[in-house]
Amino acid sequence: MRNINLIVGHCSATAIDESYTVEQLERDHKNRNFSAIGYHYYIRRDGTIHKCRPLEKIGAHAKGHNTGSVAWCYEGGIIAGGRANIASHAKDTRTEAQKKSIKEVIKEIYNFFGDYQDMSEVKILGHRDLSPDLDGNGKITPNEYMKQCPCYDVESENYESLINKS
Repeated sequence: MRNINLIVGHCSATAIDESYTVEQLERDHKNRNFSAIGYHYYIRRDGTIHKCRPLEKIGAHAKGHNTGSVAWCYEGGIIAGGRANIASHAKDTRTEAQKKSIKEVIKEIYNFFGDYQDMSEVKILGHRDLSPDLDGNGKITPNEYMKQCPCYDVESENYESLINKS
């Protein structure tokens, strides 16, 4: 069994007024030469959780960080009529159902890997938090983000509090 040190949140970079199905996600990942969806979980706006990649399998979601991580992705992240990769179009579009499902996914990941490894040092971050620290101050700031994904501050959600870290 592989060990992880990161749980990484993503968004699909889909405008709030558009739908992006799991089938579309799979098609687009395959068009980028992935064998399948790179995320372990995909969460639709209604909160439906799709298991896309087995947790035992390394993901394809954050270059340089895939080996030791697991990823979820929620449908959304862009303003109505907006486009991906434009910082001013990024927005936290998570529904209450998605927020609840993200917490369920994190608990499931902790329970699964907690049977095999110490989870006390596993960090929960957004994809953007893996950007390089350009000024070397030890903190990734908005001006350093390579991407806006997942379009909200994952660390401020305090997901770690959901898990008993002993």
